Amino acid sequence: MDAPYATLETLEPGIARLLAHNPSAFTFTGTQSYIVGSDSIAVIDPGPDLPEHVEALVDAIAGRPVHAILCTHTHRDHSPAARDLAERTGAPIVGCAPLALAAVGPRADASFDGDYRPDRVLADGESIDIDGEPITAVATPGHTSNHLCFAWRGALFTGDHVMGWSTTVVVPPDGDMADYMASLDTLRQRGDRVYYPAHGPAVTNPAQYVRHLMGHRMQRERQIAKLVAERPRAVSDIVANAYPGLDPRLTAAAGGSVLAHLLDLERRGLVEREGDAWTAA
Repeated sequence: MDAPYATLETLEPGIARLLAHNPSAFTFTGTQSYIVGSDSIAVIDPGPDLPEHVEALVDAIAGRPVHAILCTHTHRDHSPAARDLAERTGAPIVGCAPLALAAVGPRADASFDGDYRPDRVLADGESIDIDGEPITAVATPGHTSNHLCFAWRGALFTGDHVMGWSTTVVVPPDGDMADYMASLDTLRQRGDRVYYPAHGPAVTNPAQYVRHLMGHRMQRERQIAKLVAERPRAVSDIVANAYPGLDPRLTAAAGGSVLAHLLDLERRGLVEREGDAWTAA
């Protein structure tokens, strides 16, 4: 799939998108940065530390005042460009709280940005004004514990919480399946008209799509519970049975997702483990 790198795409009045050149098995065609507003603007998810992407953002800003650089979370494909962009524009870095872990499981390409230093952290429901209208933080822990979405004019910028091309990776220790499901339910109860994710196309049927994601996760949970009820199984055994034909590049990430489900089931008293083996409680 050819992607329009370094090309500003206007999605609707006041919302434009710029794609970073960091495609992978986890990022699809790359990380999408959003420019929100017309006069005084915000940049959402400035992306990875790629000089050409920062230069493209500066060109797209075209001298307009940048009110804030907003980060949904601190994986390295989302927040590192904030520092360079802040230096170039004088804008404050605003949004999620700092979070850096020494190890985040198998997603080496999505390790945490340990140098992220926000000028302001937004709590759930807090907002800043862009073009005279509030852009509001919506706390959505699960993919990471510090993940935020941002709502503006009926659009929700969903970062990695909801993606337009694939299900979200939830990998312990910071990723938490119970939190992720609760955050999906939070979105289910909202009335957003469109989602703009950091990876993949816009989601134009948000309520239906969130119900689909929740149903998919519940089906996966039932599948895992059934497998461990048959006999004690290691995570690798569950992955081999639950994900036939899986791209080998995604095997470790699938293992993280299975572990997240197992830890949730364990907290609810439905499974138990002895060493590396899991079985029904």
